[in-house]
Amino acid sequence: MNNLGFIGMGNMAQALASGFIQAGAIDKSKVFAFAPHQEKLRRNAESIGFTPKASLAELAAEADTLIMACKPYQIEDVLKELGDALNGKALISIAAGWDSNVYQQHLKTNTRVQFVMPNTPAMVGEGVLLFEETNSLQKEEHKQIMNLFASVGIVQELPSSLMGIGGTVTGCGPAFVDLMIEAYGDAAVKYGLKRADAYRLIAQMILGSAKLQLETGTHPAVLKDNVCSPAGTTIRGVTALEEHGFRNACIQSIDAIMNR
Repeated sequence: MNNLGFIGMGNMAQALASGFIQAGAIDKSKVFAFAPHQEKLRRNAESIGFTPKASLAELAAEADTLIMACKPYQIEDVLKELGDALNGKALISIAAGWDSNVYQQHLKTNTRVQFVMPNTPAMVGEGVLLFEETNSLQKEEHKQIMNLFASVGIVQELPSSLMGIGGTVTGCGPAFVDLMIEAYGDAAVKYGLKRADAYRLIAQMILGSAKLQLETGTHPAVLKDNVCSPAGTTIRGVTALEEHGFRNACIQSIDAIMNR
């Protein structure tokens, strides 16, 4: 991989481009992007450090590795416009639903494809980047791409059959956690904390709890039990959550997405 090109520069593409550059995983002089809204693209370029391009053709001529970061419904038109310009290039797709099998049905070139599902915490270097095991990247190229994405979070390879559930939990999950931060923030404000302080404390509590589980590998139930003293305050709170179906609500939120 020499030069990296983003097709589209929405929130996720901005998060990745910014993360890659800030982490030093790739020099900003090697990062390019095209988006239809040129003025917005130029503003993002000034802020993040990549070089904007005026057309898809110019982008493809500059980059040997392309990240498909536009909306899923736009991809067919993009592929048609690029045509043979994709020959011999690596295409990294971060568009939901566009896995390796779907690309095989649309590409008539010798383009190498890798499907990746990122999430928004990549914006702060704490993302989850799911790589589909099925891909057509060259071995060394695959390693380089995985290292690039690892600069903004945790990389995990999954079989094609598990990309759906993996992406649902990690991609939609941040919204559920944000909802929990807001809810506990309201509770804290109810009892006297300033809202900014409440959000800060609760967000750090969640960050710390997650880091403790990741770094120790301890079962979440054990970590929970460690906080619950006999007849203590925490077990009363846990009991209230159970009475209101907290765990079932979490499972149902995933069922609602997977069974749509």
